[in-house]
Amino acid sequence: MQLAVGARSDVGMIRSGNEDNFFAEADERRGVFVVADGMGGHAAGEVASEMAVQIVARNLLPLNSVLDAAADDRMSQALKDANRAIYDRMLAEVDKQGMGTTASVLTMSDNQYLIGQIGDSRIYLLRDGALRQITKDHSYVQEQVDAGLLTPEQARYHPYSNVITRCVGASESVDVDLYRGDMFPGDVFLVASDGLTGMVDDRRLQQLLMARSGPGRIVDALIAEANGRGGLDNITAIVVQVGTVDVAAAGA
Repeated sequence: MQLAVGARSDVGMIRSGNEDNFFAEADERRGVFVVADGMGGHAAGEVASEMAVQIVARNLLPLNSVLDAAADDRMSQALKDANRAIYDRMLAEVDKQGMGTTASVLTMSDNQYLIGQIGDSRIYLLRDGALRQITKDHSYVQEQVDAGLLTPEQARYHPYSNVITRCVGASESVDVDLYRGDMFPGDVFLVASDGLTGMVDDRRLQQLLMARSGPGRIVDALIAEANGRGGLDNITAIVVQVGTVDVAAAGA
């Protein structure tokens, strides 16, 4: 398996600090990618997102293949461990009250991907020129869209568009959404905080991801686009270009 990876976080144009954190590591065997967007006063959001990234990465790096029978459980448990650690710290430290974080986690090996999702950071897949959002936001406006009360376009500009309904660390336990699918040479994955997706619509994301550039330059272009549109939040993006997949290992 060959993966080309670009990743960067930017404070944006308005915020004084960056509450986003990310992790990106890939070799010929597997890739592990995490984006976490923290929330909470007195830098607590930064603490929550950093804890989530560290705990999830530490749990998932030993996973040799997403085809392992225990892979789904391992993904869920990694996020639940992060949730419990952040929740316990929130209870123990007065200045950490109300802290939490989103977490979008992408693991890849052989010829498949496995995703764990909590919150409204997102993972997209560009395949054959078509862009698809794989994850589903845990947000107030997404619930309104699901109920038929808002269109996706109305949800995008709704005053409560940043209100999430599920996060890591806000309560003693949390449910994890899992997604799994095949991957093919030429696929491009985007893992991003809402500082990017809230500023840049899917059509423009598609155009930028289709550029004949390396993943690092594409990440730079995505962040520049979000900042050019106001940069109202911290912006984090990981772009993963799939060169080859290990079909033989998957078949074995």
